[in-house]
Amino acid sequence: MDYSLLQVFLIALGYLLFLFAVAWVTDKGWVPSRIVRHPAIYVFSLGVYASAWAIYGSIGFAQAYGYNFLAYFLGLSGAFMLGPILLAPILRLTSTHQLGSLADLFAFRFRSRMVGAATTVLMLLGMLPLLALQIKAVTESIQLLTGVADLRRMALGFCVLIMLFAILFGARHATARQKHEGLVMAIATESVIKIVAFVAIALLGLFGSFGGLDALNQWLVDTPEALYTLYGPLKDNTWHTTILAFFVSAVVMPHMFHMTFTENLNPRALVTASWGLPLLLLVIALCIPIIIWAAMHEGLDSPADFFALALGGQIGYHGALLAYLAGLAGASGMLIVATLALSSMALNNLVLPVRRRGLDERLYRWLLWARRLLICAVLLAAYLFYLSTGNNHSLTELAVLSFVATLQFVPGLIGVLFWPAANRRGVLWGLYAGFLIWALMLFFPTMVPQWQPSWLYDLLRISGHSMNMQWHHITIASVLANALVFVAVSLLSQSSQSERAAADACIIGSLRRPFRWELAATSVPDFVAALTEPLGPATAQREVTLALRDLGFNDGETRPYALRRLRDRVETNLSGLLGPAVAHQIMDDVLPYKAQKENESDEDIQFIEARLELYRDRLSGLAAELDSLRRFHRQTLLELPMGVISLGSDGEIIGWNHAMEQLTGVSALRITGSRLSDLGEDWSETLCRFAQGSATREPAAEVSLRGQQCVLSLHKSQVQGDLPAERSGGLVIVIEDITDLHELEAQLTHNERLASIGRLAAGVAHEIGNPVTAIACLAQNIDHDEDLADIRQTSRQIVEQTRRISRIVESLVTFSHSGGTPQHALNMPVDVQATVSEAIELLKMDPERRRQQFENHCPPGLAVRGDAQRLLQVFVNLLANAADASQPEDPVRVSAQAGEHSIDILVEDHGHGIPAELRDALFEPFATSKPVGRGTGLGLALVYSIIEDHFGSIRAESPIADQRGTRFVITLPGFQHDT
Repeated sequence: MDYSLLQVFLIALGYLLFLFAVAWVTDKGWVPSRIVRHPAIYVFSLGVYASAWAIYGSIGFAQAYGYNFLAYFLGLSGAFMLGPILLAPILRLTSTHQLGSLADLFAFRFRSRMVGAATTVLMLLGMLPLLALQIKAVTESIQLLTGVADLRRMALGFCVLIMLFAILFGARHATARQKHEGLVMAIATESVIKIVAFVAIALLGLFGSFGGLDALNQWLVDTPEALYTLYGPLKDNTWHTTILAFFVSAVVMPHMFHMTFTENLNPRALVTASWGLPLLLLVIALCIPIIIWAAMHEGLDSPADFFALALGGQIGYHGALLAYLAGLAGASGMLIVATLALSSMALNNLVLPVRRRGLDERLYRWLLWARRLLICAVLLAAYLFYLSTGNNHSLTELAVLSFVATLQFVPGLIGVLFWPAANRRGVLWGLYAGFLIWALMLFFPTMVPQWQPSWLYDLLRISGHSMNMQWHHITIASVLANALVFVAVSLLSQSSQSERAAADACIIGSLRRPFRWELAATSVPDFVAALTEPLGPATAQREVTLALRDLGFNDGETRPYALRRLRDRVETNLSGLLGPAVAHQIMDDVLPYKAQKENESDEDIQFIEARLELYRDRLSGLAAELDSLRRFHRQTLLELPMGVISLGSDGEIIGWNHAMEQLTGVSALRITGSRLSDLGEDWSETLCRFAQGSATREPAAEVSLRGQQCVLSLHKSQVQGDLPAERSGGLVIVIEDITDLHELEAQLTHNERLASIGRLAAGVAHEIGNPVTAIACLAQNIDHDEDLADIRQTSRQIVEQTRRISRIVESLVTFSHSGGTPQHALNMPVDVQATVSEAIELLKMDPERRRQQFENHCPPGLAVRGDAQRLLQVFVNLLANAADASQPEDPVRVSAQAGEHSIDILVEDHGHGIPAELRDALFEPFATSKPVGRGTGLGLALVYSIIEDHFGSIRAESPIADQRGTRFVITLPGFQHDT
């Protein structure tokens, strides 16, 4: 191969410049968004998995392990085929909480800086062999093309190029929270170039070496050892370990995690990737046997890792350059993305947690340069590791070291997604155990051939001390030790409260039941002031404003619910900027929740509702039916014609239906999460007093509504959980606007009074006529009386008769007075005996009731709390009904007896009683047993309404003796004089 070093360098430089141009054009917005966010772009960007090891090393792996090489492709394909179970929850977590790496995910789940730092350090250590592999593959391919012997300078030059382009690709912005659309597009382009070049090499081998498929088939028939070379290694039954090594480890690797989750531009594209990525990998996998067989057919004596390069040079047509370009694409893409991911991981979990100086307004610039320096540091570490390995190890050995190392994070990842009891101690000790076995039995023996821990091999009963003979056994041993220690330590130690809360957010299928912890901050300015100390005033204001914009809130928010959401959003945004461990620490330090036990706070219903809405499309079976029932009940409450307010035990409003919106003019979106005291002056005073009072109902509360006095009927009920684990203490308030009904009742009461007055008209005329006649007679007598004493006696009699007329008129005026009594009038003392006597006097004005016997047995001095006019109406109606049901000779008795805080008043008759069919509807309007024309059926309904307004009760008992008679029992609050 007679290519010059300059030619090869210019090819590499031109290729990287082309990728940068693609990224730059995309970031400028010149590529339509529908193309950038197309699922195909996402699938091709995931092709970063096919690094230089896929182009070079997998061929050498196939030569040594036969069809086991398929595990490299099947492992990742299996992981993506399980995307809805395994990958979708991780994508949800990373996008919701802005987690940029596996270390961020672990630090968030286990609420531990130590977990994040340990994950970062171990990941860096485990990835160094794979990073060095990329450098080794490119430099040795350049050596094969040019014959240059100095690999170190070439490796350093390649690392410098990658360093520059990694900074240009992913470290051009001040923050890492932005999606790098240019990077995604460039990596997708890199995958296309890589696959096209690799397929071209396979086609060159197929047609240039064999002449076509038929010739290849014939050669395989004539050369059975070629098939056995690939098939034979399957007999050792190590394929299952190989697939395990390449399964989830491919997802937890930083470059795959970064492209799969952090740079995901379209979450729906994950569905396409579940079949698109396996198809893409299948294309690469099909090329590998063809290249191996073509190399065997041509009798190439180059290392198997570089069969593609040697085959291209053997056949011609610049095939070697195609193989070099494919390897360069795979190596550069993987190095760029992995370096970006590892630098962000190190910044968030190693640098920021130990930074002593406070953060200030220069934060964004400082983070930018710190990230750039870390990119250089990671590539320098990879270069130094490459130098330390020299030419002593194949690409396969280096790849196996990294894949087995990253496999140690799988138990922790499973714990994050599926096991709430997992804790920080368990995952740390599990990682330490797994990596210790990896280091003692794989890493050190590979790096230092003299290191051979025979005692450990004997302890684990592993025969053979070479890496090729034992790595799959070590894989099983290390992962098993990791998992066992992880489970044991987690079971023997307790999780913190913050870990349990984070577990609820991470566990698959969990609805996360957060609590409504009370914040010390009560306004948005409090947030800015609190964050100023750790972040500086400019950064604090910017982060709070950004969070408010994300949530759609304004800076005047004071609702507890809104402030809790704001705190969560600020922490999430800071997590994307500084990492979850630092963000969580800052928020706990400057914006803490008030100290409160878990059983002292209710669950955050709004948050649970939001999560249920997100899970709606994923529910099936009984869960879907329960969710449908929940939505039906929720909609029923929303559409009720009466206002419904749901309060938590802390007084926070968690429910506000449509009727309340119409009644108050306040939307649920604005009021939910606040408290009753945050309502307008009229509403807050009435509702707070009722919510905090002991009464469960208030029949007629007056409220000023839109400039008019309205009457509301208020009811409340305590919410009690059916199960011991359920929290109780909430309150439900039901509000009904009864203004129209109240006015109608007042009008009906007035009409009933007028009707009664009409029936009493004749009696009134007679009652007034008698004293008037007497006055006329007495006046005539005065003309004939000469004795002064007689004249004085006559004048006194005239005055007495006029007083009698005044009393009759006053009673009639009082009785006919219209309703609508103010609320304060219900608190006046009413003498029971006097009121009953007045009612009897009024009834006796009716000629038809003049012969009826009325007996007033109420003790004198007994007073109830209420309105005398309205209670007079009650007694008139009840006594009139009793008289109508009785014979004149049957007495109608009224008696009263005092209780501790109330007075019972009994109205009894010995009439025909109440028909059975009317007993249940006795107090309903228009229910009457009187003949047509004798009654409207409104009397008892009005009686019931008046008694209810007086916070009393009334019941009817019939029959009371010998299947006859009726007794009405009225209970009213007694009037207690202030002492």
